[in-house]
Amino acid sequence: MTRITTRNYSLRDSEILRQSGIHPVLARLYAARGTRDTTELATELNAMIPPAGLLHIDKAAVFLADAIAQNKRMVIVADYDCDGATACAVGLRGLRMLGAQVDYIVPNRFEYGYGLTPEIVALTVKEKSPDIIVTVDNGIASIDGVAAANALGIDVVVTDHHLPADTLPQARVIVNPNQPDCGFPSKNLAGVGVMFYVLLALRAEMRRRGIFDTQNQPKLDTLLDLVALGTVADVVKLDANNRILVAQGIKRMRAGRMHAGIAALFRAAGREARSASPFDLGFALGPRLNAAGRLADMALGIECLTTDDEGRAWDIAQQLDAINRDRREIEAEMQDTALALLDDFKPQDSCTITVFDEGWHQGVIGIVASRLKDKFYRPTITFAPGGDGLIKGSGRSIPGFHLRDALDLVSKHAPTLIQKFGGHAMAAGLTIREQDLPAFQAAFEAVGKSWLQQHQLERVVETDGPLEDAYYTTDFISLLDSQVWGQGFAPPIFCDDFKLISQRILKDRHLKLLLERNGQRYDAIWFGHTDTLADTVKVAFRLDANEYNGVTRVQLMVEHVE
Repeated sequence: MTRITTRNYSLRDSEILRQSGIHPVLARLYAARGTRDTTELATELNAMIPPAGLLHIDKAAVFLADAIAQNKRMVIVADYDCDGATACAVGLRGLRMLGAQVDYIVPNRFEYGYGLTPEIVALTVKEKSPDIIVTVDNGIASIDGVAAANALGIDVVVTDHHLPADTLPQARVIVNPNQPDCGFPSKNLAGVGVMFYVLLALRAEMRRRGIFDTQNQPKLDTLLDLVALGTVADVVKLDANNRILVAQGIKRMRAGRMHAGIAALFRAAGREARSASPFDLGFALGPRLNAAGRLADMALGIECLTTDDEGRAWDIAQQLDAINRDRREIEAEMQDTALALLDDFKPQDSCTITVFDEGWHQGVIGIVASRLKDKFYRPTITFAPGGDGLIKGSGRSIPGFHLRDALDLVSKHAPTLIQKFGGHAMAAGLTIREQDLPAFQAAFEAVGKSWLQQHQLERVVETDGPLEDAYYTTDFISLLDSQVWGQGFAPPIFCDDFKLISQRILKDRHLKLLLERNGQRYDAIWFGHTDTLADTVKVAFRLDANEYNGVTRVQLMVEHVE
């Protein structure tokens, strides 16, 4: 069941924004997203929240500055998704700019699992002989791994953004906006954002020591294309602070001042960097990087982001593109299997979905969970074989159901059921015994039934209401495209009644429509739908500029039809 609603907004806030010189439609859109004044719309770097607000960041800066002065060997232990890869690249490039002797290791997810485990510590010692381990986008749950490093005399600096458990690892320093007692106003930094902040604090500490001054210090803003990519791809909330990071990164991409690997990924994806958008980062570049971690080795993705050789970057980007095509094929097969397994699934009787197939690929279950969640609008966990009688799950959730907290509750009620788990509100991972799957399904569904009410299980397409006739233009689309929209700051969706002039099916899968409103006709497309529509329809849509034969025209991208 899907219904269309219109966002409420404060007329007063909209008027304040409009009087500040904001376009009248943008003023309404911003007000509907909770923006009250133009300070929340600033995109300049000097509007960023200062690093000092992050708990222990000054301690981390002092420790790392001392380590650089003593020429200690650092190794970054990275995660294997796009946020982890970009955080690793930012850490490597930034620390080297600041004079550090630093290398990295990214564990194979299928051999070593997630986070800094004792096994990864042993591998890091064997291959890299570090004095210091720096985690990026992981580590907050790595109690045993940090203990193993400590036992070998290796200091650990944890930089992470995931939610902590009740016990924290005994690291030398932890920088994580979500750790207890951290008063940082934005809890939504991605792992790459946390690493960028650590570098800012470290540079400031080195300025205090007289190593740099403001004239000759390394330019860390050159890393912002990487920060933007990781932030958007990790689907963290684009609050005011994250929008600054993303806006600055996109500005660099549009100006052609990006790293070789980012430029190569744009080219491999067939996208134009000069018109880069958060959509490109989330749906074109991010998946190509993520594919390496899902099917192969994220070291390939990290090399793409850390090489300055344009030829090498292009070669890797093509490899990543090929891996991503393989990922799509595997995903399509797994999705077909999942839908067959759910043939008898009755959404009205269930609040959650849990599925397992012994032929599934660990690296792709998260995407399949996301697709099933989108189709059935239920918190979904998909499992694949993990070896030794274990199965590994990846979950995706819906608003109002905090997935990590749900797993925590299952774990508290049945302490032996989940071997390990971690994650966020909307995405999480876990490991259980295959024989315990029925018990886990029942326990997870029980949490769903106790937490979710019927109205939360209906998909809601939130719109910004009607759009005035004067703004169905390519100029207005350009204005919208120049803003930073994304998770938690939703791209505009408009809604209105149209007369249906014609409809036809494209490629057996999509609806091509001609719609009319107030005497004006508009081309529209509804992907993934072949329904026969009524003569008059209520349409929720995004505006798109469609270029064909050198002519650019307004096209409506349909989100839903009532």
